[in-house]
Amino acid sequence: MTPLVLTAVLASAVMHGAWNAIAKAIPDRLAASTLIGLVYLVAGGAGCLLLPAPAVQSWPALAGSAALQTVYLILLTAAYARTDFSVAYPLTRGLAVLGVTALAVALLGERLSVVQTAGVAIVIAALFALALSRRRGHSRVGLLLVLAVGACVTAYSFIDGIGVRSSGSPLGYAAWLFFLQGVSIPLCCLLLSRDRPAFLGAVRRHARIGALGGVLSLLAYGIVVWAQSTAPLALVAALRETGVIAAGLIGMLLFKEKPGRAGIIAAAAAAVGIVTIRLGI
Repeated sequence: MTPLVLTAVLASAVMHGAWNAIAKAIPDRLAASTLIGLVYLVAGGAGCLLLPAPAVQSWPALAGSAALQTVYLILLTAAYARTDFSVAYPLTRGLAVLGVTALAVALLGERLSVVQTAGVAIVIAALFALALSRRRGHSRVGLLLVLAVGACVTAYSFIDGIGVRSSGSPLGYAAWLFFLQGVSIPLCCLLLSRDRPAFLGAVRRHARIGALGGVLSLLAYGIVVWAQSTAPLALVAALRETGVIAAGLIGMLLFKEKPGRAGIIAAAAAAVGIVTIRLGI
């Protein structure tokens, strides 16, 4: 992993935490998902016209990932409606790191050094500690939704890691992925809405902040897709989860959540894990 890839993935982690906070802040979960999806539609459509198309062999991965990410975004906003941001965000991300690392080693034959393995383990443990540092900020339904979100993230991250490597055009792959989501997410949200006039009104009211969330999400994931084409999946997945540190600060400042001493220690441990991963390369 080069310094350029490392810096880019860390920047995408901060963006990821920020757009998740925006998704939490918008009270209508379907409106939040729709606004993010509409940004995907515009940006992805432009990218499809300007960038080289991905190779045919990557299209099954594209279709599967787009479907999974549509389900993921709708479940994510539902989880945020029932769970504290400081609980839901780190737990979903920790599950993703654990799942992607296990799949990359078991199915793709990727091998990590002892130091790298220790770094990934530290990051995973720190994220779970952050999630468990606040026990009152969630419901049983919220935790089940969080687990489902984590499973979706694991699945689409693994599929994208395979698809982008066979695409011949990482940016073209990302563009088509965003475009497909830009079509499927708003349509699914419209079908799921029980009061369509109220739903459309929420979309209009929160258009600006929702669009900002979509742009941040677009940039964050585009960087990760590019990074996955040049660096091991497990390391990219672990480093992008450092957004949990930014998310912790956002939770305190925006949502008035208090991480406590355990949360602060866990955030510091995550930083140690990042350095360990870097030094082990």
